[in-house]
Amino acid sequence: MKEYNKEIEEENNLPEVELRLNKYISNAGISSRRGADIIIKEGRVTVNGKLVKELGVKVKSTDKILVDSKLISAEEKKYVLVNKPRNVICTNSDEKGRRAIIDLLPPNLKHLYPVGRLDRNTTGIILLTNDGELTQNLLHPTKKVKKVYKAKVEKQLTQQELDQMVIGVELEDGISKFDKIVELREDEFFRYGIEIHSGKNRIIRRMFDAIGSPIIKLDRVMFHTFDKKGIPMGMHRELTVKELKNLGVYLRTTK
Repeated sequence: MKEYNKEIEEENNLPEVELRLNKYISNAGISSRRGADIIIKEGRVTVNGKLVKELGVKVKSTDKILVDSKLISAEEKKYVLVNKPRNVICTNSDEKGRRAIIDLLPPNLKHLYPVGRLDRNTTGIILLTNDGELTQNLLHPTKKVKKVYKAKVEKQLTQQELDQMVIGVELEDGISKFDKIVELREDEFFRYGIEIHSGKNRIIRRMFDAIGSPIIKLDRVMFHTFDKKGIPMGMHRELTVKELKNLGVYLRTTK
């Protein structure tokens, strides 16, 4: 019994594990470690009220760490799908007071960050997480993560225009193209299904503008392997264990 009590006492007296500040920020889902180094150098991080700009600083879980004046925590990883409505912006706050994506989440999930963005008037599926490494992996151009959209446009495209969308359209920031585009004969409106890997800002809207058929409505129906089936507009759900495993994310369970 004395030996058992001694083991407990020694365990309780173990020093608290320290993490490098960039890893702590990454674990909190803010960015990758490399991105965290930039954030630190830019003077956007405070530890216990003190500005930190040096790399290599180590912190504890009990330290109070703020990025851009917002308290962060390297806690359990969470992964949530949201079916975003119109007039919602994909940031965690907005100086203009507009509704943000995290306003759709309960208090225990408001620390999550969106993986990429949908513009204010685009609806559909978006993943939010505090897993910074996963976020960077999914957004990296080499990963070529599939995104599928439905677009309602002002006028019907000719076959030549459809072909041009796949060959490439000249925009102000270079040539852009879809992986696939098909006409959807769902109703009397002009609707198109689009598959794309590019993450350029407002790329689909800009391409349709360039050929003279502006988008009336744009909805993302798939991101990676995730779709919005079973998620009402403005609602959310957490990823299943199977979905996490498909992403290469394995849950650690305790009994």
